[in-house]
Amino acid sequence: MLETLKRFVWVESPSDSKADVDLFGQFVAHEFERIGGKITFDRQEKYGNHLKAEFAGSAPGKPVLLLGHLDTVWPRHTIAGMPFRMDAGRAYGPGVYDMKAGILLMLYALRAIQASARNAGKDTGQRPVIVLLDTDEEVGSTTGRPLVEATARECDAVLVMEPSQGPQGFLKTSRKGVGAFTLRVHGQASHAGVDFEKGHSAIVELSHQILKVAKFTDLSRGITVNPGVVQGGTRSNVVAAEARAVVDIRITHAADAAVLEQKFAALRPVDPHCRLEVSGGLNRPPMEPNEATARMFRIAQQLGQTIGMTLEESSTGGGSDGNFTAAMGIPTLDGLGAVGEGAHADRESVVIEELPRRAALLAGLVETL
Repeated sequence: MLETLKRFVWVESPSDSKADVDLFGQFVAHEFERIGGKITFDRQEKYGNHLKAEFAGSAPGKPVLLLGHLDTVWPRHTIAGMPFRMDAGRAYGPGVYDMKAGILLMLYALRAIQASARNAGKDTGQRPVIVLLDTDEEVGSTTGRPLVEATARECDAVLVMEPSQGPQGFLKTSRKGVGAFTLRVHGQASHAGVDFEKGHSAIVELSHQILKVAKFTDLSRGITVNPGVVQGGTRSNVVAAEARAVVDIRITHAADAAVLEQKFAALRPVDPHCRLEVSGGLNRPPMEPNEATARMFRIAQQLGQTIGMTLEESSTGGGSDGNFTAAMGIPTLDGLGAVGEGAHADRESVVIEELPRRAALLAGLVETL
């Protein structure tokens, strides 16, 4: 497993480099094809080609979907300064936790099911399995979402191989919905020393708007509104004609999306000489708790106990492609990937000894569901 993981990490796959993601996709496709997967690519122009590997099964029922992504947040050539390494029981490297180890677990769980069947002298006995790996998850799943939703409609359950939560390896039974709004202000430029009174500052106006939207946060309902990027102006001696803010939103309940959209749409300039443009909205619906997911989690807990794992559930503010499938009403269990820490950080790592057990857990779920 470690040798395969090392090769996965060394083939870099930043979201914004189609050539690199496609190279990694071909490499992963070869691994799944070697164990009997029927490979198809959904071709893309801007992002990498989405990868689907289908495995036949003899049991009745719709397929189980194993869901993940090929892309990482790390820029090209990061591997030169942050190479794959193993130290103190952990494996380090760009994308190792989010989520190349998750892809590894899919591969080895399916291999384990096949090996067990061969040893018993019978076919695998599980229902069909579809592995779907899209290529723009880290940048919003713009092209991946339609394929994820279309594939999920064919399936009875979705197992999302995103990293687990925290050092205990908690599974994720709920996620916040995620979105972003952009505020653009058009003011009137002037010389800050000679014609100050003739100017209307886009930066000052944007500051008023930022203070307004910050008040949309409601922690009691799990709503957070964060102006995360602010840009504007040209020089300190010029009254700014343009300014822009990108505002991250997170919601726990789907019903709050419309409420926030109405609040952003109702924003009006404080300075009537400035013009305000508001765009954006919710990108991923929330993954809200439900009984179908709870049942899958209980099955995972029971399977975990048989191999010495104590599994708990958690909620997270981050989004995944599982948000889409859960919002469609398809039973979805998330966080089945590696145990580790440091997603998107230079300390990104996975706990080595947990890899075989997480693969065994996934194999058990595929055979049981």
